[in-house]
Amino acid sequence: MSGAEVIVRALQDMGVDTIFGYPGGAVLPIYDALFKQEGINHILVRHEQGAAHAAEGYARSTGKPGVVLVTSGPGATNTVTGIADAMLDSIPIVVLTGQVASHLVGTDAFQEADTVGITRHCTKHNYFVSDSEKLCDIMYEAFYIATTGRPGPVVIDLPKDIQVADAPYRKPLGEVEHRTYKPQIKGDRTKIEAALELMASAKRPILYTGGGVINSGPSASQLLREFAHATGFPVTSTLMGLGAFAHDDKQFLGMLGMHGTYEANMAMHDCDVMVCLGARFDDRVTGRIDKFSPGSKKIHVDIDRSSINKVVQVDIGIVADVGHVLEDMLKIWRAKAYRADAQALKQWWGQIDTWRARDCLAFDQQGEGILPQYAVQRLFDLTHKKSPIITTEVGQHQMWAAQYFGFDAPNKWLTSGGLGTMGYGLPAAIGAQLANPDALVIDIAGEASIQMNIQELGTATQYRLPVKIFTLNNEYMGMVRQWQHLTYEGRYSSSYSDALPDFVKLAESYGWTGIRIEKASDLDAGIMQMLEADGPVFVDCCVEKLENCYPMVPSGAAHNEMILGPESAPSTISKEGQALV
Repeated sequence: MSGAEVIVRALQDMGVDTIFGYPGGAVLPIYDALFKQEGINHILVRHEQGAAHAAEGYARSTGKPGVVLVTSGPGATNTVTGIADAMLDSIPIVVLTGQVASHLVGTDAFQEADTVGITRHCTKHNYFVSDSEKLCDIMYEAFYIATTGRPGPVVIDLPKDIQVADAPYRKPLGEVEHRTYKPQIKGDRTKIEAALELMASAKRPILYTGGGVINSGPSASQLLREFAHATGFPVTSTLMGLGAFAHDDKQFLGMLGMHGTYEANMAMHDCDVMVCLGARFDDRVTGRIDKFSPGSKKIHVDIDRSSINKVVQVDIGIVADVGHVLEDMLKIWRAKAYRADAQALKQWWGQIDTWRARDCLAFDQQGEGILPQYAVQRLFDLTHKKSPIITTEVGQHQMWAAQYFGFDAPNKWLTSGGLGTMGYGLPAAIGAQLANPDALVIDIAGEASIQMNIQELGTATQYRLPVKIFTLNNEYMGMVRQWQHLTYEGRYSSSYSDALPDFVKLAESYGWTGIRIEKASDLDAGIMQMLEADGPVFVDCCVEKLENCYPMVPSGAAHNEMILGPESAPSTISKEGQALV
């Protein structure tokens, strides 16, 4: 077989059914091999960054790895943002990049780039294939690395001569293994028992959950719910963990962090035992490290050994898959008949209820001007029974979506967390829609962010994908404007969009249905029109221009130093997070 045929055969045998890509000279042998087969569906995107994000959307909505195929040089470099995004958010994707012929490497040949060097720091692993004999083994190994342990992106750089050379095909007889990479799945039982002893003695416990619960699979989310109900502990979630625990469960405190709820952040600050499950103590959660949850005992469960004690020093670190640890914790908790301190837990919930009574997400929708919070709430009210998959771009709209759109299942919330990538939402929605053809997929967008990869409207049209875009259009780069308002005394430097397109006409030019909503009284009808329309729909929802997203923990402040609304906002905040009156 040719190297290109080996690549396609390996993809077929590993169950790959969809590839997102863009052809070019350095990958034409692979495209020719794809042309000759029927099992794999190739999706032609309009930009290679879109291919990477679409693969992320496919992966996050299915739990299976996403696959990208691009050419050398600019084809490869255009995927770097998506690769870095997948790295920070632990998304399994495999990126196949073309490369100039081996004898031309290092000569600055046409469309040559050092793809391995460029992607070394934003991949879990990468390969330069220099020997066609090793090609098949590398393909299987790459998927193993991408999908096991802490998931992440893997790049395979493929010189053109390797693609046309003869290559053997050897399907692994058993489980794929790596000589040195052996992720630890099961947790140390002694440490698990010590953690449970600490939890049972807690007076003010909290479960701090993250995207690792979702990455572990649907059973981990179910185990989390059972463990929380068995213990009676309050539960909070990072941005990436939303959906692992039902939003309407009485034990759920909402999202925590920079734009998290008052009750979640205050409970994290005042707890005496914190159980971190599949989260990594991101700076958007912790705020000032020296003021993060002072005096609490911390238990950290994470499959990534390097995450333990990297940011916050913990008392018990358990390196393992969080789903397996939750299974063991639940069994031991029940077997040993552990019970939380009922009186202390009752007092703790009483304090939490006092914080909840602040109703930090309340808003006052009056008149015909549409508050963005109201728009997202009505979108949720009218769609949640359809169990939609929600993607977002990045900015204020992303935070409002996290605050006001409730999730009760994993793999329904796809957003860019660690890298904060504008332009993520539309291609991610395309990937999710392809993987879930019968699902309602909605990209909650901002008018600035949606333009980053707006060319992917054409991809949705070509493949007849009924993706919905719901844009909160405030004519600003809203989060930038909010920071300039609070930190830079209202000097709105380059944050206003002076030349916005007519999104309805633009959508229609791509073959989409375009809808504009300008009044609060028209909001429900506009959303229903979006849901009832056939094919892809672009909703341009014109919202209040100067609305800020609260609660908010200023950068550099402690996580209990929140601004709850405009009435509590200082006139300006220093760049260190200190309020200046």
